[in-house]
Amino acid sequence: MATPLTADQLLTALRAEGVTVVEHREWRTHNRNHVGAWGPVNGVMIHHTVSSGSAASVELCYDGYTDLPGPLCHGVIDKEGVVHLVGNGRANHAGGGDPDVLKAVIAENYGERPPATDEHQGSAGAVDGNTRFYGFECVNLGNGTDPWPDAQLDAIERASAAICRAHAWGAKSVIGHLEWSDHKSDPRGFTMPDLRGRIAARLAAAPTGAPAANPSQTPGSTSPDAPRLQPFPGGDFFTASTSSPVITAMGRRLVAEGCSAYGTGPGPRWTEADRRSYAKWQRKLGFRGSDADGVPGRASWNALKVPYVR
Repeated sequence: MATPLTADQLLTALRAEGVTVVEHREWRTHNRNHVGAWGPVNGVMIHHTVSSGSAASVELCYDGYTDLPGPLCHGVIDKEGVVHLVGNGRANHAGGGDPDVLKAVIAENYGERPPATDEHQGSAGAVDGNTRFYGFECVNLGNGTDPWPDAQLDAIERASAAICRAHAWGAKSVIGHLEWSDHKSDPRGFTMPDLRGRIAARLAAAPTGAPAANPSQTPGSTSPDAPRLQPFPGGDFFTASTSSPVITAMGRRLVAEGCSAYGTGPGPRWTEADRRSYAKWQRKLGFRGSDADGVPGRASWNALKVPYVR
């Protein structure tokens, strides 16, 4: 179980994973928290909209309709691969579902698919998925023939992986609506085991910070139009015994971002000044409390874009 990401934390995670994000209207305060709990969260749920057109689909998911007020998800993923954020908090996307599926998602102990579901909204044994899952609605008619462009599938993969990274979840924390409720068929047109395989492969590597079609920020790239970035070295790297040019490069980026707590400038050894400077960066990104303790984490590190050093 995990505390839901704040709006700033969600933005940071998505952008660090290379997701193109559009903030729609008042999404940061748009939610259904007044009717039920939001969190603890356990996973990500994927849907299709049964609609066409980005603008109309985004408005539908933001506003909802008479019988189901919006937001109907947290983000709408269009066919161009853009994620339109429409809600932050409880959203009307999952409804009731199977408690055995929830247990399997929490444990991440199922095989290719979660256990078969026999519960749904209104059934006696259903549990509230709106409390437990982030939701992404993907623009598609849901008829099995409407295409899923590569850019859209890439964005679904990246957005799902971004949230999983932020919460230290694996790919099995991502399910389709059809795997949650026996009354649902979405998403239709690709398989969730295939998507989870793609997410698992992405989580096994450092995020590139750029869409797959643009390798300019992939470690090892020699593209002239963007710098090679330093992969996240892990939280255990940042101790008083560490002396590395990576620390210096990080410090210079913190100074450039206006987050300096240095007296004489950054150096190669990890110090208290580095920790305090990095805590300023975390707070700038919207992290608070123990999440802004000055010890780099993957999402904040990727957002800092530290140049690669040998």
